[in-house]
Amino acid sequence: MTATLTKQFDYEAIDPAGKRTKGRIEAPTDGAAAATLRQQGVVPLTLTEAGKGLKRELNIPGIGNRVKLKELAIFTRQFATMTSSGLSLLRSLAILEEQTSNVKLARALGGVRREVESGTSLSAALTKYDTVFPRLMIAMIAAGEVGGFLDEALDRIAVNLEKDAQLRAKIKSAMTYPTIVLSFSFVMVAGVLLFIVPVFSKMFGQLHAKLPVPTRILVAVSNQAWWILPIVIGLFVGAFVWFRRELRRNREFRLRFDRLKLRVPVFGSLFTKIAISRWSRNLGTLLNVGVPVMQALDIVGATAGNEVVAEEMSKVQYAVRDGRSISSALIGSKTFPPMVVQMVEVGEESGQISSMLDKVAEFYDRDVEAASEQLASAIEPIMVVLMGAIVGVVVVALYLPMFTVYQHIQGAS
Repeated sequence: MTATLTKQFDYEAIDPAGKRTKGRIEAPTDGAAAATLRQQGVVPLTLTEAGKGLKRELNIPGIGNRVKLKELAIFTRQFATMTSSGLSLLRSLAILEEQTSNVKLARALGGVRREVESGTSLSAALTKYDTVFPRLMIAMIAAGEVGGFLDEALDRIAVNLEKDAQLRAKIKSAMTYPTIVLSFSFVMVAGVLLFIVPVFSKMFGQLHAKLPVPTRILVAVSNQAWWILPIVIGLFVGAFVWFRRELRRNREFRLRFDRLKLRVPVFGSLFTKIAISRWSRNLGTLLNVGVPVMQALDIVGATAGNEVVAEEMSKVQYAVRDGRSISSALIGSKTFPPMVVQMVEVGEESGQISSMLDKVAEFYDRDVEAASEQLASAIEPIMVVLMGAIVGVVVVALYLPMFTVYQHIQGAS
């Protein structure tokens, strides 16, 4: 009989009296640890495997106070857990405001708590902080308040945000390796140009040998690197800042960029799958909690993260307003494949469109995960070859004059 391996987890929780407690618990998994804590009558807020401190994200006070999707997902999960455990709305908000480490989120929660204390509904209070809380969350909470199922709405929001955070983490993971390799290659080339090539250049000058063309080019670039490199870095930073600003302010620019993004070889297919996964999950979640179809279509267009999908949703809204179904409006779409259209049509006919959209999201989540792993596997050898080529070019350019000098010495002897 195999013994079950247990791990130690540090936790923060709320006891039945509403006080925060800290401790350590042993369990096979974090899910089992959370279940054990609930059986003991406490509500877990954070649960971290002991001894894994180096794997936590690095947070520097005053830097990066933007509320990340992962932080929103954790906050919503804690909020849903506390409200479903019987804690009042105001008490839950006060606890969350106190325990969150993100300054911007804590301030927003404080403002929301004060608004709720003055008699404002939770959704109306969240609307005043729509730069922190996404429209999707606000709309679902509003529907939950009207329908009397706020706990369920919060739970659905938490699941939605957690899956979206997992999706983004997979994409970032796939892009981490090539980013590191390219950055290291740039630093390496800069170091060679600034420190190594000048040494060889001085030696070549003492030998009075005629340098090959590749070596002359390398030496010329090295001699001017002190002003070329700052200009290259400045142009790159300037272009990046301009690009980010245009993406935020210029809708037409975003639309052109997103169209290009979906057509890029290899990556285009992955971006399309990500957009469809996010669209189907968001729409299914909104419809499941009772958000009206027209409002749901407007929200998923704005929260899809892709302007092409937003434009498609505008067309679908006009079609639905004219009495057509969502599936008929999607027929012929260049973004949504026939399989998605057919599943939406089946969901509409059976009255289970929310369930069918969830299945579409799950299918594309698995597809994105597989595509990300394949992409990472394909990129690794490409990056190795690229880095080898860069090193090879530099080495060949530096050692070509050696052969010239050797031949000159042989001829002289």
